[in-house]
Amino acid sequence: MAKRKSKKRVFLTISFLVILLLVITLIFALRAKDESIKVTTTKVERRTIVQSVSAVGRIQPEIQVKISSETSGEIIYLGVREGDTVRQGEILVRIKPDIFETQLEQFKSAAEAAKLETEVLHTEKVRAENELKRATELYKKEFVSKQDFENAKAAFERAVSSYNAGLSRYEQAVAAYRQMQRSFERTTIKAPINGIVTSLTVEKGEKVVGTAQMSGTEIMQIADLSIMNAIVEVDENDIVNVKVGDTADIEVDAIPDEIFKGVVVETGHSAVVSKFGTQDEVVNFKVKIRFLQPDFRLRPGMSCNVEIKTQRRENVLAVPLQCVTVRLDAGKQKSTDVVSNEVEKSSNQEKQKKSSIPSVVFLNDKGKAKMVQVKTGISDKGYIEITEGLEEGQEVISGSFMAITKLLKDGSPIKVDTSKISFTD
Repeated sequence: MAKRKSKKRVFLTISFLVILLLVITLIFALRAKDESIKVTTTKVERRTIVQSVSAVGRIQPEIQVKISSETSGEIIYLGVREGDTVRQGEILVRIKPDIFETQLEQFKSAAEAAKLETEVLHTEKVRAENELKRATELYKKEFVSKQDFENAKAAFERAVSSYNAGLSRYEQAVAAYRQMQRSFERTTIKAPINGIVTSLTVEKGEKVVGTAQMSGTEIMQIADLSIMNAIVEVDENDIVNVKVGDTADIEVDAIPDEIFKGVVVETGHSAVVSKFGTQDEVVNFKVKIRFLQPDFRLRPGMSCNVEIKTQRRENVLAVPLQCVTVRLDAGKQKSTDVVSNEVEKSSNQEKQKKSSIPSVVFLNDKGKAKMVQVKTGISDKGYIEITEGLEEGQEVISGSFMAITKLLKDGSPIKVDTSKISFTD
């Protein structure tokens, strides 16, 4: 009986050990299986790549005129309201001209008096001229003395000088009168261009200040809304890629779900620096983009987002941006360290070309990752051009972000996850 119990214990012990061994083997098998890195893949394909530069700014009309007063006084007539359409030469504002009317009469009387004085002096000059002619004839015949001749000559010269001085005073008086006339005319302000009143800052009855030498109170602004521009600021690293003639897509915040077409007409050459002298210093350059088809809904000052298309390549090999990374030892086809994250912009690509650190992608080589060194070209928001290193149809690893930038090495076992895991996992 004791022997049977002993055999039973031995059997149970052996069975337990066998089961334990199987469990341990299964655990190791599962652990070995887990060493494969989950990835997603895509194919190398031909695409059209459009490189673009993003910028933000505001909408401004090509022509916008500020109307200011050149004379001081009370507004007695205001013929427009904000939003009104005006034609060139149309009367906009009248300023009370009472003071100018009085001064105009004074200057007019002064000019007339100077004219009468000039006429009198002209008569004196003619008389002195006749006396000189008569004295000259008599002197030649020796009927008058030389002294009488000299006196007649001096009298004529004085008459000429007086007349010339009187004529100058008359011209001065006329000029002053004309200047006062212009000042009087400035009490009536007319539209300098065809356009729309986009700003009105005064009301009838208000007093404005102004002089002929300096601009006075701003009364209104008139803009020609038939030609509209987007004025944006482009980063200093991107401005070198922008040139006159580049096309652009313009999104206006106030008009969602609609894209306007534009073209670059000016690129700035003077930097716009913000936060100067700090670690957050930003250097931008202004770029003017002309709307090809202006819309009546556009208003000066509206904010906008712009995508300037700087380069376009058609039918080129391309892969998603996240497929490309950089490794220090890519030349040896071994992966030991990650230098930087995915390539996002063409400017970064140019920096990488100049650097000794090569760009790489990982291929799916029969369940293992194969690191391949590549040369890149331009990129858009989703794809980057591959100029060397890959062929159309090859299967490249496109995710996850962690796998491409840190986990994968040349020869690493991989498992393609058909559930399309996120690139940010």
